[in-house]
Amino acid sequence: MKKINIKYYAKILFSLTLALFLFSCDEELTDDSFATDDVLTVTVSSPEVILEERFTENKVTINWTTGSNKDTGSSISYLLEIDKAGNNFSLPLTYDMGKNQFLFSFNYKTLNQILLNTFNAEPNTPIELEARVTATFADGTVSPQTATTTFMVTSYQPVSSQLFIVGSATPIGWNISNAIELSPSSTKTGVFTYEGLLSPGSFKFAVSNEGCWCQDFYTQDPANAMAIVHNIGGSGDDIQWEITTGGKYKIEVNLVELTIKIEESEDPLFSQIWIVGDASPSGWDINTPDEFTRSSNPFIFTYEGVFVPGDFKIFAGPLGDWCGQWYRPLVNGQDLSSSDVAQNSGCDTDNKWTITAANQGRYKITLDILNNTVKIEKVNLYLIGDGGPNGWNIATPTPFTYENGIYTFTGELGTGNATGEFKIAKFKGDWCDGEWINSATASQSVYNTNFIFTQGCDGPDNKWKLKEGESGNYKITINLEQDVMEIIKQ
Repeated sequence: MKKINIKYYAKILFSLTLALFLFSCDEELTDDSFATDDVLTVTVSSPEVILEERFTENKVTINWTTGSNKDTGSSISYLLEIDKAGNNFSLPLTYDMGKNQFLFSFNYKTLNQILLNTFNAEPNTPIELEARVTATFADGTVSPQTATTTFMVTSYQPVSSQLFIVGSATPIGWNISNAIELSPSSTKTGVFTYEGLLSPGSFKFAVSNEGCWCQDFYTQDPANAMAIVHNIGGSGDDIQWEITTGGKYKIEVNLVELTIKIEESEDPLFSQIWIVGDASPSGWDINTPDEFTRSSNPFIFTYEGVFVPGDFKIFAGPLGDWCGQWYRPLVNGQDLSSSDVAQNSGCDTDNKWTITAANQGRYKITLDILNNTVKIEKVNLYLIGDGGPNGWNIATPTPFTYENGIYTFTGELGTGNATGEFKIAKFKGDWCDGEWINSATASQSVYNTNFIFTQGCDGPDNKWKLKEGESGNYKITINLEQDVMEIIKQ
């Protein structure tokens, strides 16, 4: 058998491995497919650029050619530098672009920040920049190459990133430290929105709530109510927007376009209303006062309760805030006859209605927040029906008496109609004018005192019914605070 020369084959294998290694190390330096003989040049997408904030995503692009690796196949790396023209790149911005990158872009917003913060450019004043690209080569036999270009850029003063509304029309009045911040748009630079309450009065916009009236404000353009003016440092004409009708509003402010949209909402100003005051069951409790009932008409709220000597006003929230939103009479100490009401905020005006010892009792308050009117009526009860003394006469029914929260009727039932019926009204005048107290079921026994409330002619029109032999003198008492009734034959 022929012997294999192991040493011989080992030498061949070593030689092949070494050759492969040397080829691999030199591949980056001598890739003939990347042999270039180009002159390195640099250009800018536009030699003169005026930056505008409304086009923040527009771009300025710097491009360069490959440069020449002298046909060595050497890889090329690029370094981009940007500086003010004339600075000789003493303190440049530098961007290591690596290999195979031949452009770099700034959007307007980023480039504007560089101009203002790095190069101390004055807004709206052109500044000349210089861009330099340096190409370096993996093959050390090829010297670095450079190319430069210049371009002019005009920056802008960015609009505020915050905006606040302040003024007598706002819930906080002229308290600049508590000015209400608008919501910034997530998609549009310089667009802010306010949605909330505005009362009759005026307003303008501040860029902060730091408490200084010397800050920048945005006010109304004297030539166009739907345009705004930027008053730097509180300078310029202080023309404010006026609100004549209180309500919910949506305001959109565009600081870039210098425009404003003001829309009044069709929704009610408030969804909850409360009674507050020592004349009312709530007392001066601003945290848990008694609430009004909102009717099927979302602008109408009603409250019914026993009022004692003292004062009261109507609260619109938020709970716990004495300087929140209120409905109050036009003068302090107003009696209960006036239908005028003012919706206002803050702690400046504190008019209240007054209950005297002579007119204390149970009242129903109806507040119309669409028309800013109020009706305050004493609650009376009336017996209606052919089982009662006055028959079905809704215009002049038989009244109950009232004392210490108790309504009382004493008199004959069933006179002339031993099997007559009756129900109880909280009003007189017309059948559908107000609220009824009906028996819980139709033709209910006079000894069953369960009852329900119905409104107007909506029904059910249940009544108490006297049976044969039940006519006679009765005492009916009703406590509306406790929803308790007694019917006792005398």
